[in-house]
Amino acid sequence: MKTIALVLVILFSTIGHAIDNGPAFADEKLQLRYEKIIAEVRCLVCQNQSIKSSNVFLAVDLRNEIKRLLSIGKTDKEIANYLVERYGEFVLYRPRFSGGRIFLWLAPAAFLVTGLFMMIKIVRKKTSLASDANND
Repeated sequence: MKTIALVLVILFSTIGHAIDNGPAFADEKLQLRYEKIIAEVRCLVCQNQSIKSSNVFLAVDLRNEIKRLLSIGKTDKEIANYLVERYGEFVLYRPRFSGGRIFLWLAPAAFLVTGLFMMIKIVRKKTSLASDANND
């Protein structure tokens, strides 16, 4: 009997806390902006989930705050600035291009160029060794 009661409590408690049951805004453009923003903001509790897919209280609060900011006419950039000011740059999935984070943006290109340079050097060395072996 206790097991059935426990299962029912768990079942109904998750239904009551479902993630955003309906659209946040009647205006379709505003709703699309809202969906885009909440998909790009990291849940600070879950850390590998956006607040769009997270159901923890902080994510719900952040979604409500973003709804409020959108409804008073804030731009996407102003909302991002507000969130970064309040929670730090970590809250955004895509870090901004700035002096402190320039390595994050340039490192992939630098690794690619270095890898291509090394590959060309190795291929040239192997072909020169093969041609030297054929000449002997």
